[in-house]
Amino acid sequence: MAQHHRGNDADGYGTDGSIDAPLSEDPRQTSPFAISPLIGPRVVTLAYDGLCTFEFGVAAEVFGLARPEMGEGWYRHATAAIEAGPLRAAGGLTVMATGGLALLEEADLIVVPGWRGIDEPVPKTLLQALRAAYSRGARLMSLCSGVAVLAATGLLDGRRATTHWRYADAIAARHPEIRLDPDVLYVDEGEILTAAGSAAGIDLCLHVVRRDFGAEAANSVARRLVVPPHREGGQAQFIVRPVPQEREGQRLSPLIDWIDANLQREVTLAEMAARAGMSTRTFQRRFRDATGTSPGEFLLARRLRHACDLLERQARLSLDDIAVAAGFGTPATLRHHFRTRLSTSPAAYRARFAQGS
Repeated sequence: MAQHHRGNDADGYGTDGSIDAPLSEDPRQTSPFAISPLIGPRVVTLAYDGLCTFEFGVAAEVFGLARPEMGEGWYRHATAAIEAGPLRAAGGLTVMATGGLALLEEADLIVVPGWRGIDEPVPKTLLQALRAAYSRGARLMSLCSGVAVLAATGLLDGRRATTHWRYADAIAARHPEIRLDPDVLYVDEGEILTAAGSAAGIDLCLHVVRRDFGAEAANSVARRLVVPPHREGGQAQFIVRPVPQEREGQRLSPLIDWIDANLQREVTLAEMAARAGMSTRTFQRRFRDATGTSPGEFLLARRLRHACDLLERQARLSLDDIAVAAGFGTPATLRHHFRTRLSTSPAAYRARFAQGS
């Protein structure tokens, strides 16, 4: 994320350490939402001096790109500058936004795409605007270090949240009231959503599309982005570790294909090790190095992903059928793993994400 920031005169800081930033011109006179041919949810992505270009681009790509195949109910997107421009952005870019903080008064979803520094104070005007938007029902979403902005509002107190693993300790120390989970890619707390490191912002944005428009719409956006609609695992698999040798990947790739083709049956650790041509102990170590997780956790994640796919796409299959097809055996076991891993039930998941729902 960008670490540079604009210097501010000491008189620009509030008594609580926040900055009284100047506002851009009131955009309501020429609101981009008023002239949009679309009628869907209004998404506002923030722009600030020291803008994190990648995170901003993720939000603009998912919510702001023209998608005529989605119809007139697709998202309407606008960018709101939190301070007077021009604004510097990572990569040597300069940004000028057409709207200011008044756009937040119209927003259904507000995206904070990173922040200029994990220790940088947040403008009081921005905090007030975010609290007001939340109070009237807008959803708030942060990507990567943008959690620092939401944390400063106090709205994350008592809630689960996540951020890039590099910033987890700093956020936890400054905001102990937040139930920080640094091991997941994103957290959905209903009206407040947070994503982990940069690319996890894509995962969260696709999740929001799934919530708003269903699985097929999210899959369509994912195909255009050339990314998977879901990723198993959490941040732990991306923390620095020895890079597996290429030959290990070649040895494990056929095994992973075999696992995916045999999810409906019992798969033992000894069987996986034998198929990989390794002892059990060596297999466990090399599998973790290659995938970032244990064979058992990997198998469970694959079973859950397959069950989710069946719930989304196969409306005629009963929970009994899906439990057997995914290798859980019984609906009770399927429900248990959905509760513990996905914080929902199979029935609730199907109701939210099934095609045509």
